[in-house]
Amino acid sequence: MRLVNMLAQVDAEKCTGCKTCVKVCPTLAIQIVDRKAVIDSEKCRSCNNCQQRCPVYAITMVKREKPFKVYVDPATEDRTKIDELCAKAKFNPEQIICYCTETRAEEIAAAILKGYDTPEKISLHTGVRTGCKVECIQPVLRLLEAAGITPERPDGWQWYGRTPTVWDIPEDVKAKYSKRGFYFDNDIELLNKVAQTKKSGKEDN
Repeated sequence: MRLVNMLAQVDAEKCTGCKTCVKVCPTLAIQIVDRKAVIDSEKCRSCNNCQQRCPVYAITMVKREKPFKVYVDPATEDRTKIDELCAKAKFNPEQIICYCTETRAEEIAAAILKGYDTPEKISLHTGVRTGCKVECIQPVLRLLEAAGITPERPDGWQWYGRTPTVWDIPEDVKAKYSKRGFYFDNDIELLNKVAQTKKSGKEDN
């Protein structure tokens, strides 16, 4: 998904303008113009969401003449700020948060520091959420929240709200379920260690 070598193409004769493709595009690359879907080739990241969900099979994926890569280099932003943002979101900077594109937390943090303040802009520039399109919205929202950003949800099915993490569990719930074999504080301690582990494998004292 890092190498964008395909492009969504609409068959105008088949398209009914139902807006399904608009509602599932993770980069908001599709609009309805004169009751027909129109693809913005600059924003399309060839995720296949529109093709897979078009009810009338009006969309196909075609090869691009000039493939290109999407990536935000963490080295272009202040390393301290990247680490601080990841720590606040409870991620290790090296932690992979999108397995489809192998996007790490540090890249998303760098993208946010560059001013990409919505999941759609982040997807556009990093490729995150253009594989399975399901799991990685959560870490993206967590990192945005850690940066003090609350993006407005677009009209559609591109993403859902942030789900609670182990750090969000109330103390009374912890106490109740600890008697049933759940060890939330132990989990939190371990996850904090993971988040704080340095690249060398050594932890800060």
